[in-house]
Amino acid sequence: MESKNKLFTDLFDDFLMKNIEIEALIVSDKDGLIIAGDKREEINMEIVSVLTAVVNPVLEVIRNEFAFKKFGTASFDTQDHRLLFVSISEESTLSIVLNSMASVDKIAPYAYLLAEKTAQILTYKEGDKVQTSLPIFEYRTDSSERLKHQIYELKLDTGGVYRFKFIIIGEHEVGKTALVRRFVDNSFSDDYRTTIGLNIMTHSMEFFGNDVKLTLWDVGAQQYFKRFRKTYYIGAQAAFIVFDLTRRDTYDNIRVWYAELEEFVGNIDLPIVLVGNKSDLTDKRVVDYKDGVEMANELSAMGTSSISYIETSAKNGENVEDAFGLITYHYIMKSKDQEESELSKKLYNEISSILDLKKNLEITFISENSYWSPGLQILTDIHELGKGMKIKDEKDEVILNYENGLLLKNFLYDNFDISNSDGIFCIFDARTKEQIDSKWRDLLKKITENSQENAIVLVGVRVSENVNWSKLIEEFDITKEMEKKVDSFIFFKIEEDYRTEVYDQLMIMLNLLDKITWMKHVG
Repeated sequence: MESKNKLFTDLFDDFLMKNIEIEALIVSDKDGLIIAGDKREEINMEIVSVLTAVVNPVLEVIRNEFAFKKFGTASFDTQDHRLLFVSISEESTLSIVLNSMASVDKIAPYAYLLAEKTAQILTYKEGDKVQTSLPIFEYRTDSSERLKHQIYELKLDTGGVYRFKFIIIGEHEVGKTALVRRFVDNSFSDDYRTTIGLNIMTHSMEFFGNDVKLTLWDVGAQQYFKRFRKTYYIGAQAAFIVFDLTRRDTYDNIRVWYAELEEFVGNIDLPIVLVGNKSDLTDKRVVDYKDGVEMANELSAMGTSSISYIETSAKNGENVEDAFGLITYHYIMKSKDQEESELSKKLYNEISSILDLKKNLEITFISENSYWSPGLQILTDIHELGKGMKIKDEKDEVILNYENGLLLKNFLYDNFDISNSDGIFCIFDARTKEQIDSKWRDLLKKITENSQENAIVLVGVRVSENVNWSKLIEEFDITKEMEKKVDSFIFFKIEEDYRTEVYDQLMIMLNLLDKITWMKHVG
């Protein structure tokens, strides 16, 4: 037990030292009891106690959200702090207390690494080796505002399969090939041999429940070989630009390699990590950590790429796994962002089509608690809609009004107004139930009685893997009398990949409303 305590102390001290936005760290079990924790010296312990009291009531909500996934994050804001949660396992959760101005998106990659090392400590056995020193890296990101007091959806799903190509470029003898060999084979050789133009290796890894296969293109640095490199850059989805911490010229030439990347790839929009290698040669070091961060910030300002900085040692393996994990994190997040961007554009176009024919569109979301309303979160994340003006923002009621005539409402089960709603989206959680709650039938009846004619009602039911879906839906017993009032009742499962499913169902709702609006318009 003493070994675990020391590991936690070393890990948390290091984390707090390298992340000034963090005020406290708490590891809790499934009952909300604190397993380990740390805080800054200037933070009053009474404040941490109060924050812990704030955290514990919502941990059950967080764990319910994590029930579908082994790993994930969620966050919400209080008046004075931002709280970030990372699921470590079904039994434990990491809570990170940030100051009110901190960027959750900036801390997220750190949080995943911290969670992984926390999991290693929790399962520690005598003789195990746990590296408690975390890398320092910076990256540029645009953080979108989220509704206050709303827990955001999981950022990193599990169960995904990702394959991507990334290129490793930089000057001679900076250790590009050594980094690849250390990562793929966990080996290192002092015998240097220049890469003959190109070396391609593949490596499969598990990254927070996702299967990732990387194709590593180790590109030679010879000047005469430049004319061939353009071919090798084609299809690159991520890049390492490696330099030698003991050679200033390799650092200065980062700009040259970035320019080549921009020339060959075009408008750069891919994850990039600047890698300062040979951190083990401390007595020969000529490039400071702050220089690497400044270079990453400089290049970030020049384009649209998400650029990070990390320092490694291919010789002793320091931060090598984390460097490849960082580029993987960026790639997965970018892939998810691109997918959701396309889906968001389709939703926006459907909303615009409806509003071209009528002055307003009202959609209401009804849920059991105010922390989880994925339909509302998806629509408020559509950048093309702009920022809705908050008419009301309370725990049991949120109303957002948009300039184009869109009105979004969010209510709890026992208090809602749908009299003017065109679309209604209601969620039930049946994961822990053998049969539906009778109150849910009453709620749907109330929705029917209070909805306007031709309304579209979506009913999302969260279910476990082995649920008998047909039997479950039969229990709702929607009568023909109820169906006469609304245009359509649409029931759908909310399973592990709920976000994509919610996108699809929102699209169906909007498409039906578009057709109803058009028929009224031409009629």
